[in-house]
Amino acid sequence: GAYRFLGPTEVTAIEEFMSEIQDRLLLEATSSSKIRESPFQLAMEKSYRTWQLQLVMKLDWFSTSYVATSNRIELETSTTCYAAVDRVISEVLPSKDGGGAEFLERDKTLSLQQLMVRGAAVGHRGEFDARRARYRRLRRARASLFGRLVIVILLVASRDYLEHITSIGPRTTGSPENEILTVRYLLEQIKLIEVQSNNLHRISVDVQRPTGSFSIDFLGGFTSYYDNITNVVVKLEPRDGAQHAVLANCHFDSVANSPGASDDAVSCSVMLEVLRVLSTSSEALHHAVIFLFNGAEENVLQASHGFITQHPWASLIRAFINLEAAGVGGKELVFQTGPENPWLVQAYVSAAKHPFASVVAQEVFQSGIIPSDTDFRIYRDFGNIPGIDLAFIENGYIYHTKYDTADRILTDSIQRAGDNILAVLKYLATSDMLASSSKYQHGNMVFFDVLGLFVIAYPSRVGLIINYMVVMAVALYLGKKLLQPQNKTAAYTKDFFCGLGITLISWFTSLVTVLIIAVFISLIGQSLSWYNHFYVSVCLYGTAAVAKIIFIHTLAKRFHYVNASDQYLGEVFFDVSLFVHCGFLTALTYQGLCSAFISAVWVAFPLLTKLCVHKDFRRHGAGGKFIAFYLLGMFIPYLYALYLIWAVFEMFTPILGRSGSEIPPDVVLASILAGCTMILSSYFINFIYLAKSTKRTMLTLTLVCTIAFLLVCSGTFFPYSSNPASPKPKRVFLQHVTRTFHDLDGNVVKRDSGIWINGFDYTGMSHITPHIPEINDTIRAHCEENAPLCGFPWYLPVHFLIRKNWYLPAPEVSPKEPAHFRLVSKEQTPWDSVKLTFEVTGPSHMSFYVRTHKGSTLSQWSLGNGTPVTSKGGDYFVFYSHGLQASAWQFWIEVQVLEEQPEGVVTVAIAAHYLSGDDKRSSQLDALKEKFPDWTFPSAWVCTYNLFVF
Repeated sequence: GAYRFLGPTEVTAIEEFMSEIQDRLLLEATSSSKIRESPFQLAMEKSYRTWQLQLVMKLDWFSTSYVATSNRIELETSTTCYAAVDRVISEVLPSKDGGGAEFLERDKTLSLQQLMVRGAAVGHRGEFDARRARYRRLRRARASLFGRLVIVILLVASRDYLEHITSIGPRTTGSPENEILTVRYLLEQIKLIEVQSNNLHRISVDVQRPTGSFSIDFLGGFTSYYDNITNVVVKLEPRDGAQHAVLANCHFDSVANSPGASDDAVSCSVMLEVLRVLSTSSEALHHAVIFLFNGAEENVLQASHGFITQHPWASLIRAFINLEAAGVGGKELVFQTGPENPWLVQAYVSAAKHPFASVVAQEVFQSGIIPSDTDFRIYRDFGNIPGIDLAFIENGYIYHTKYDTADRILTDSIQRAGDNILAVLKYLATSDMLASSSKYQHGNMVFFDVLGLFVIAYPSRVGLIINYMVVMAVALYLGKKLLQPQNKTAAYTKDFFCGLGITLISWFTSLVTVLIIAVFISLIGQSLSWYNHFYVSVCLYGTAAVAKIIFIHTLAKRFHYVNASDQYLGEVFFDVSLFVHCGFLTALTYQGLCSAFISAVWVAFPLLTKLCVHKDFRRHGAGGKFIAFYLLGMFIPYLYALYLIWAVFEMFTPILGRSGSEIPPDVVLASILAGCTMILSSYFINFIYLAKSTKRTMLTLTLVCTIAFLLVCSGTFFPYSSNPASPKPKRVFLQHVTRTFHDLDGNVVKRDSGIWINGFDYTGMSHITPHIPEINDTIRAHCEENAPLCGFPWYLPVHFLIRKNWYLPAPEVSPKEPAHFRLVSKEQTPWDSVKLTFEVTGPSHMSFYVRTHKGSTLSQWSLGNGTPVTSKGGDYFVFYSHGLQASAWQFWIEVQVLEEQPEGVVTVAIAAHYLSGDDKRSSQLDALKEKFPDWTFPSAWVCTYNLFVF
């Protein structure tokens, strides 16, 4: 292979070393004792002890080549490598053995040791001895080289795991792909790792099949029930055992119709290789490391709940690392830590080689703005365990789609994740703090990375002191001006508060302006025009916001501050901006938000800059020297703000393409851009008053905004893309459903069938109708007012996010394994309630809905903790899933009847979702999918819906 990504010295070393390997095959005698002394064997034992002459030495290892492209290592199969191996074999093996090609066909797993043992070359000992000195000279270079090669092999192994897992296809819970094929592959790889492990360590493996139930307030609140789902659990511990453990968690299941490479096969692949590296290490661990490969995370965190509440090893866990994805590749962001365990943040800071972390992301995520959740919540809420939550965030456009494939995950993403996870796990497994982690539970941490180079972290109580010290500095600075003798400060005080009012008015009118534009764009059906062309949003909303701010201040300068000097006004408006940011700092600190450190940066650095350039500004005005020092002083807050803004848009822009039909994404994005504009322009408002004219700037901004507005209104910018290099698809759910409604007597009162269509963004089907005319507003789905969740088979309770859907008539579906729902018993309790016991059998995924009638309440049930949890809208939602060979689902609900009603006391419905196997498809569904344009991602499956009244 070509290891051109290495340094020059290492390149020379590997070339000479590989040349010596080939010569060694020809020169080495058949003595096994000499084989063990060979330079290649010594080097391999030194850096990769347990592989020795087994896996690395297989001819399959030679069948890959490493090609350096743009500083990234891309793995590609190479038939020429097989030819090279064949040539080596031909040279080594005597011709009477039939030649290398024949031998290769006979034994493709031939090891290097076998080649050396069967080598025909004899003699030449002098040549070999002469080379020994040169090997010793290269030993130092080889030591460095093999350290790098271990990483390379780690990358190759991780990618190999990733490609094997994703090649299985979509892995929904309960499918053979998830429960059999993936589990079998994981167990095979774990067994190989166990064989290679160092005697210092002990590996235990367990396949858990838990059953349980819990309630969660995610998506408005619902209850989850799971039966016989799968967890593959591996415990790596010292030979003498361990009393404490750190958990590494990933999930190998995927959503339907997606290979799930980033979410979350790549994390499981990295975990497998981290397990292998730790198990072969000659360094003893102090604590155990438990690797959980869970098989039901996409079923709303079920497998992690089954593990942490039921597995015997769960009691050993003192901390965890959860590996997730909200995008495909890129950097893995630490977006949650704790709760209140600052030592974990310090562990990440100390160990991570490529840090990327932000307390801002943590507080935004935990606010519920982002409609997502991870296993972090389960371990925190049900296990009372602190942890670190990491996720890939880049390229969220193809998250949970068919495009989430292994080839889209760059090797440097695997490299970075592997480096970080290995280092942090090793740090925690050898830390004395892990054993008594509860002692270090004292408050939150302020943490943030600086351009991905290093992380700054300090306790929130220290941040509180820093923030109030900055506030006091501003109070002294402004107080000195405002508390001078009245004849000197009267004009300044008046101008200061007028300037404050003008600044707030400019920000408010800027926000109103961009919102008016966004609402208009949404009403004419051109929403998401920036989804595939982000620069459009900047040209449309960003320029409008800046132009409005400049316009308001230009009017103030011309008509209000008529007689004031430009220099004086520049100073006043700098003080106004400082005061506003100080107000934000005070408010955020008072709310206890660690993100207040951003405001502290935006107050401290500008204040220091002002104090440094104050005298020069007074003497010479806004000259070149002043501008240079001013920009230099603002460099740090602006650089960090732009870095943070990039991360915000990297995460939020794709989310707006799957945020439902009720949230106008243009309004959201315009508001974010307006807010960013206000912040970034705040300390440059003073330049509006220092400049002689702003006419040219305003004309330029207005022209750009007008052109962008006209182009957007004309539909020039299409929101979606099918570009193979960077797809940005529109997400559509297609459910071919047969609905059956029963009355109180069990009679069928309504039965229909159709393909229920849901678009996951604000544009609905407006872009689909020209391609599929039958999907239009005439088939808009109508809500069944008397049925829970409008009488449709919602997979999850997201009905409040998606109110626009379509129902295209289609023939009935007939699954080979239909769902069965029956009332087992109906009992009248002594406390005047009715207890209904049900039994359900069906596919691996089902949804159960409950709506109580007037005069009745749902008092308790056998699900979750026994207390029913309502979803948004007042109905009750239960998400059910099972693995293979699950028994019938039996449960009961208890309805408190306050007033008898002739139409019954409760309405229930069961929806069966066929997400895998032959029942997943129908001819009508396949035909409709084929009609969708290539810039869409239609995720389709068959389901049934049955409603009953009791």
